[in-house]
Amino acid sequence: MPPSVQLAEILVFITICIGATNAKGLHFREARKFYNSPHCPSTDPHTAGAAGNSTDPCFNSSTATHVALTLDSAYLRGSMAAVLSILHHSSCPENVVFHFIAASSADISDLRRTLSNSFPYLAFRIYPFDDSTAAGLISNAIREALDCPLNYARNYLGRLLPTCVQKIVYLDSDVVLVDDIGKLAATPLTNGAVLAAPEYCNANFTSYFTPTFWSNPSLSLTFANRKACYFNTGVMVIDLERWRAGDYTTKIVEWMELQKRIRIYELGSLPPFLLVFAGNIAPVDHRWNQHGLGGDNFLGLCRDLHPGPVSLLHWSGKGKPWARLDAGRPCPLDALWAPYDLLRSPCFLES
Repeated sequence: MPPSVQLAEILVFITICIGATNAKGLHFREARKFYNSPHCPSTDPHTAGAAGNSTDPCFNSSTATHVALTLDSAYLRGSMAAVLSILHHSSCPENVVFHFIAASSADISDLRRTLSNSFPYLAFRIYPFDDSTAAGLISNAIREALDCPLNYARNYLGRLLPTCVQKIVYLDSDVVLVDDIGKLAATPLTNGAVLAAPEYCNANFTSYFTPTFWSNPSLSLTFANRKACYFNTGVMVIDLERWRAGDYTTKIVEWMELQKRIRIYELGSLPPFLLVFAGNIAPVDHRWNQHGLGGDNFLGLCRDLHPGPVSLLHWSGKGKPWARLDAGRPCPLDALWAPYDLLRSPCFLES
């Protein structure tokens, strides 16, 4: 074969390889099926749809572990890894029902097909979220990614999901679990708490709000008689019955409307949750949110694990493990995410 032809073929091959890692047109391999342990509550196969995908969001509602994640092209690879990690470590994977929130402008049929192809037996439903619901309420954050309307879909779970879903585990798309999600879902929401999450009381809570907020007594008194601590909204257990009864979506929206008139906070979708819930949440062990792993190694900020055991790894922050791995500049802990990556590249054909 002439050298010029060989060179042309190599260039085409390289182009295909690079294209395989683009945000659009990703191809994922099929995950193996995961089976329940003998002690798990039985599932009703007659309520499942074709290929095992649930067409009924109330699928085995009384015995199911309900999990909510957002779904979009930018974070699809992360969402797929999160799902695989949940199934892999669950003792009752057939009882896990996934509720995916996607922007109504997205190609939802393509997202559904991608999930079904990689997880043929997954029980799930996709709910379209109208970007305009939150877009007019968003004030600019310090990072552009935090301004995405889908980042605010967690505010509306009580309205988006059917009333048969009474308790849900909400997870960001940049997590992987290394423990049974059933343990997290079983977190008791004591004393009437609406949500549970790991709290971090050593964080500088005041820094999440502006001097305007703290200098206004009618605003700063919001936290009076509350031991308000920072918590990360990327991992939450939510009692949706109590959420709906207390109309907490409206409470969050009211703070966002005030923020549009008077800048009272700086950072994305977190502060409204802190304003409504901080100091009134049920505790979760820190092992369930080893967060901050998205420290950007381009700035020399690779993060280490917090002291103690680990059940969930969370790449919150600017750096995402798939992007750093693709760039050949991973942080050490990105190696813990890689085994759950379902991306299939034509450069690495499976045998």
